[in-house]
Amino acid sequence: MRAVGIDFGVRRIGVAVSDASRVLARPLETLQRASGGDEMRAVQLVLDVLQRLDREGDPADTLVVGLPRRLDGSPNDQTPLVERFVARLRAATPIAVVLQDERLSSHEAESRLAERERDWRKRKARLDAAAAAVILQDYLDAERPAGSLDFDAPSSRCAD
Repeated sequence: MRAVGIDFGVRRIGVAVSDASRVLARPLETLQRASGGDEMRAVQLVLDVLQRLDREGDPADTLVVGLPRRLDGSPNDQTPLVERFVARLRAATPIAVVLQDERLSSHEAESRLAERERDWRKRKARLDAAAAAVILQDYLDAERPAGSLDFDAPSSRCAD
């Protein structure tokens, strides 16, 4: 089962998805919220993505939502908004919803995108989904037991 990463914002929601082995995260899409949009509509947008992934044969069993904090770890203005969104999301789906520290995720995503794309307009359009991928990758890396990616070990895969 895959994990889905969420970068919740006032205007946009970045969405990322892991591979089936839960090793790598990749940006999926950016969902547009109506200005001043309510949280229940935001929850429905995320549920629609989950339903689409399920129909496509890529079901998710974990939602990883970035929790905004100040650099010192204290809550910021966005923290209560995300916590309310997560509470409503948990009430709306049986899928596990976990919080992941998102400090500096947008900055990291921006610097990664800038390496490949010089046009800031194109980067901006992809930034939220890229930030969701950074959040999700941080979660996947922390979830994986140390040493579980031993590339020198013999492979247990069967030849096709």
